[in-house]
Amino acid sequence: MAEEEEPVGEAGGDDAGGGDASSDKSGKKKLFIIIGLVLLVLVGGLAGAYFTGLLDPVLEMIVGKEVASGGGESGDEDSGSSVFYDLEELLVNLNTGGRKSSFLKIRVSLELERAEDIPRIENVMPRVIDNFQTYLRELRIDDLKGSAGMYRLREELLRRVSIAAAPARVKDVLFKEMLVQ
Repeated sequence: MAEEEEPVGEAGGDDAGGGDASSDKSGKKKLFIIIGLVLLVLVGGLAGAYFTGLLDPVLEMIVGKEVASGGGESGDEDSGSSVFYDLEELLVNLNTGGRKSSFLKIRVSLELERAEDIPRIENVMPRVIDNFQTYLRELRIDDLKGSAGMYRLREELLRRVSIAAAPARVKDVLFKEMLVQ
């Protein structure tokens, strides 16, 4: 019986030897998968921290405060010295596609970076009003619904006034009154 156990032991030894080779392959696969998952979590975590602003102090320390925040200290100083310029009230009829007329009455204020930009804005005001009128007349009532509609309107008006007023810098377009009838 001892002889019978030896061949079984030898055969088991051969299987164990073959098992070691396959376990080495599966071990390497597991190691690569674990390393890949760790890298994925690390990159995802860094991306999340960057987009949420958690990395801003680290970036400021590495590349300097002005570069990391896109203006840094000078941006902080400008926010306290902003100048507001009120535009005249605009009344436009909206694009209704042939239905009954709808009107938009809007009053906006421009937030300027410096008080020295006011004469530049006043000089190009006819162009600014024309750009606003042209854009607003093509809007539909559905374009103005909700906060997303207001955001798109603000961004488009800001883009148009920035182009017309360049090199003066307009920081924001603020709604004072908006009435759709």
